[in-house]
Amino acid sequence: MKTSLRFVLMLVAALAAAPLSAQNKPAAAAPTDNMQILRDKLKADKKLLVAANMELTDAEAKKFWPVYDAYQQELNKLNDQIAMLLVGYAKDYNAQTMTDAKALALLERYVAIEEADLKAKRALIQKVRAVLPGIKATRYVQIENKVRALVKYEIAGEVPLAP
Repeated sequence: MKTSLRFVLMLVAALAAAPLSAQNKPAAAAPTDNMQILRDKLKADKKLLVAANMELTDAEAKKFWPVYDAYQQELNKLNDQIAMLLVGYAKDYNAQTMTDAKALALLERYVAIEEADLKAKRALIQKVRAVLPGIKATRYVQIENKVRALVKYEIAGEVPLAP
C-alpha cells in the first residue's frame, strides 16, 4: 500500500502544482487535453487506491461510492478555487505587481477556501459515518487527509514567499 499511495499522492501533488509551473510557459506548451487526461488518470488511480484500502463489502460499497463521488466533485470545486488563487498570485509575483492590498485580498480568499474545505470535510464525515462502520469511515477520511496533506506540502514547496 505504501508504494501505491506514495505514487498517487505524488501525481495529485504534481497536478495541483501545475497551475504555477504553467504560468512560466506559453499556452501552447501545456495543452488542456493533456491536463484533462492527467486529471482523469489521477481520479481513476485515486479511486483504485481508496478501493484497495477500504475493504468494503458489497453492501457498504453501494452506499459508499456515491458519497465518495459527491465529495470528489466538491474537492474539484475547491481545487479549482485554489488553482485560480495560485494563478493570480503567480501573475502578480512574476510581474512584480504585488501590493499590500492584493496580498491581503489573497489571504481573505485563501481563508474562505480553507473554511469551505472544512465545511465540506465536516459534511463528508457525517455522510461517511452514516454508511460505514467507524473504523472504515475513519480509514477513508485518513486517506483523504493524506492526499490533501501531500498536495498542500507540494504546493507550499512550489509557491515562493511573497516579495
